[in-house]
Amino acid sequence: MRILLKLSGEALAGDKKTGFDEPTVRKVALQVKEILQSGTQVGIVIGGGNFWRGRTSESIDRVKADQIGMLATIMNCIYVSEIFRSEGMNTAILTPFECGSFTKLFSKDRAQKYFSKNMVVFFAGGTGHPYFSTDTGVVLRAVEVEADMILLAKAIDGVYDSDPAVNPDAKRYDKISIDDVVAQNLQVVDMTASILARDNHMPMRVFALQEEGSIVKAVSGTFNGTTVEA
Repeated sequence: MRILLKLSGEALAGDKKTGFDEPTVRKVALQVKEILQSGTQVGIVIGGGNFWRGRTSESIDRVKADQIGMLATIMNCIYVSEIFRSEGMNTAILTPFECGSFTKLFSKDRAQKYFSKNMVVFFAGGTGHPYFSTDTGVVLRAVEVEADMILLAKAIDGVYDSDPAVNPDAKRYDKISIDDVVAQNLQVVDMTASILARDNHMPMRVFALQEEGSIVKAVSGTFNGTTVEA
């Protein structure tokens, strides 16, 4: 099985809300190591929100703001990759544009080669274009490398019919179709990513990163969260 794991940048920051929280990242690394040892291939996409949320600033051109965000995801992948290596895993970082000697240029063939060597493959730099989020990036890469599913590790423990932070009676779905996600605009991922997942029949599992063993449980299907059916 091949999975793509989406981590938010904010999740990596832990309680600090910015930068990195190494104990949090190391917990992720140990879970991914367990998954690898079970024979599952792992790709990872990381957001950049622990460094940059440029869309909140009207002083910066949107294209430039998105470019800064792409670079933030590369910094995150380099850091997390090194923590993974310190736990004994082999890793590779692929980007959709040249980034000196820091990364390798993405291609499906290169990604497949790294997966076959049991390496954790980090897909950094988003899609390489402005106006597309890392949500779209993870679905795009999942489709391209023929992943079996996407795991969305979030601050919230699944998909709700309304915002549980605002509505105490919000209902969490155990299962929901991607068609219903799109129809109800539930923002599991952004709309562009949702439609891409729907059109390419890419299932997702949504869960809270902070729950103990949540990534391992999500792979096995015995997790506390929501399955988004393609």
